[in-house]
Amino acid sequence: MKGICILGATGSIGVSTLDVVARHPEHYKVVALTANTNIDALYQQCLVHRPEYAVLVDDGKAKELKSLLANSAATGTIVLSGVNALEQVATLDQVDSVMAAIVGAAGLLPSLAAAKAGKIVLLANKEALVMSGDIFMQAVAESGAQLLPIDSEHNAIFQCMPAGYETGMQAKQARRILLTASGGPFRQTPLDQLVEVTPAQAVAHPNWDMGKKISVDSATMMNKGLEMIEACLLFNMEPEQIQIVIHPQSVIHSMVDYVDGTVLAQMGNPDMRIPIAHSLAWPERFDSGAEPLNIFSIARMDFEEPDLGRFPCLRLAYEAIHAGGIMPTVLNAANEIAVDAFLNGQVRFTDIPVIIERSMGLFAARPADSLETILAADGQARAAAQQIASELSH
Repeated sequence: MKGICILGATGSIGVSTLDVVARHPEHYKVVALTANTNIDALYQQCLVHRPEYAVLVDDGKAKELKSLLANSAATGTIVLSGVNALEQVATLDQVDSVMAAIVGAAGLLPSLAAAKAGKIVLLANKEALVMSGDIFMQAVAESGAQLLPIDSEHNAIFQCMPAGYETGMQAKQARRILLTASGGPFRQTPLDQLVEVTPAQAVAHPNWDMGKKISVDSATMMNKGLEMIEACLLFNMEPEQIQIVIHPQSVIHSMVDYVDGTVLAQMGNPDMRIPIAHSLAWPERFDSGAEPLNIFSIARMDFEEPDLGRFPCLRLAYEAIHAGGIMPTVLNAANEIAVDAFLNGQVRFTDIPVIIERSMGLFAARPADSLETILAADGQARAAAQQIASELSH
């Protein structure tokens, strides 16, 4: 039996992970659950799963949770608070696997701590890898940690890749990665109407049930840009070897094209429990709870190239990885600020790429050779993006 720590337990990935884990109590024990401020959801999870530790980043919320649990059936759960507690529970001796599902830059330090501690890191937080790049991958290599991708696309690529792809050799004769994207809710919306897009429209993803930030990233296709950068790092490929493919049905989750003309694809219903179960059971498999794919009900599968005029965030992601160094960190930080400003009604949907591009223009690419450099660039980019968002506010 393996002990699991779920960073971001109350988000959509965390909830899906607990659903899969509950189906296999003989394989997994919940050691720690963490959340930012969602005390109600974390309290209910503690009652059901009885973790040894529960963490709320907000100190006041943590005190409330401690009081609630003291009068419940989950009295044995130890409540911790603060950012440092995330790293503490991610590195506990009794934790074998860490589900890294905190959205955004906030997930970097605990995810990196888990990697340095040699854990099995189930990486759902693409931003952590985009920000820290080689530093994260070096920590995995030096500690002997296992890094298993949870994003449906990267998990699909992982399943289609040959053994030993990490060693290079053009990923053991893999020629290209075909990284699929749904295209989001505005794939066919007239361009002149995008300026009027509301947050409610942007978070209404046609296929996936995701949090607000990731849903907006899908609508702008920044999500796919971040996934492209992540794929380069995970699979030792160049940006030119990553082809983004819009596939509105979200049945094929990604493909790998080999030098002999073979293309391997991983298919399944759009249910995050599938990649989660794959990674939890790897190298075996067990039931995810997802509905089996009914191949006869798929009327058609469409594929198209993305229009960089419609999706400028995708262009900016390619520019960031080509610039290298701190630029992917700047890209990610500016995007988080821009998306937050949009969700709060401060800027328009079409302002998101403007904020990111202007922020990137303020920085020169320099080596991201230390965690301190990365965190400094992140902070500076956020401040710059905040200022630009304020100037664009309507």
